[in-house]
Amino acid sequence: MITAVIAEDEDLPRKELCRMLDALWPELQIVAECEHGADALEAIHRHQPDVAFLDIRMPGMSGLDVAHAVKGRCHAVFTTAYDSYAMDAFAAGAIDYLLKPVAQPRLAEAIERLKARLASKQAAPDISQLMAELDKRIRGQAAERIRWISASVGDTIKMFPVEKILFFSSDEKYTRVVSAQDEAHVRKPLKELLDGLDHDQFWQIHRGTVVRADAIARAQRDDMGRYIVELHGSPEKLRVSQAYVWRFKPM
Repeated sequence: MITAVIAEDEDLPRKELCRMLDALWPELQIVAECEHGADALEAIHRHQPDVAFLDIRMPGMSGLDVAHAVKGRCHAVFTTAYDSYAMDAFAAGAIDYLLKPVAQPRLAEAIERLKARLASKQAAPDISQLMAELDKRIRGQAAERIRWISASVGDTIKMFPVEKILFFSSDEKYTRVVSAQDEAHVRKPLKELLDGLDHDQFWQIHRGTVVRADAIARAQRDDMGRYIVELHGSPEKLRVSQAYVWRFKPM
């Protein structure tokens, strides 16, 4: 049985893609539908699908980030609403992309190519260079980066320069913001804050935790085999979920 994960942050396009896949490729089993890149990464680790349909632009972890993290363990088909991101970069044909709104004939073409690759036992290609090019194009058009975080504490507004923040963590409806000297809670969800952070400087290490990379002192396995991150300037220890262990592989 051929299996797939779908990652698309908008509900209607995700459901429409599922509907078309069901009609065009009825033997395909969709094992997970995900709204965010982090969810998709966890689903790929859990289900080990043959194919992943990944939206290039998602809050926080992009489809490119997910593809990079899984390192060719499944065939990727990217979906994008921005043809300028994809046209030239995908010209070599190493992998496929679907321009949104996805047209059924175009999806049928992508399915036939996927079937051929799967039937021939062809390994998922190394797309590192392609992803780097796409990532550069996307980040060049990204929203303005957050420079300050302001948090209300009683009658006081605390100001946190982003470069001083050690980590963010989800706390139910709030996001906890921690620096070496102080901390506070903001009402904005972590997944929204992620859009304004530089992903080279801030690493997601868990569904609910984002840490500044240069604040990491070490990542160490505990007795259960889980990775725990220790930070410069903070006594807190942060757990790394299995989906993000790839960040700490030795060079």
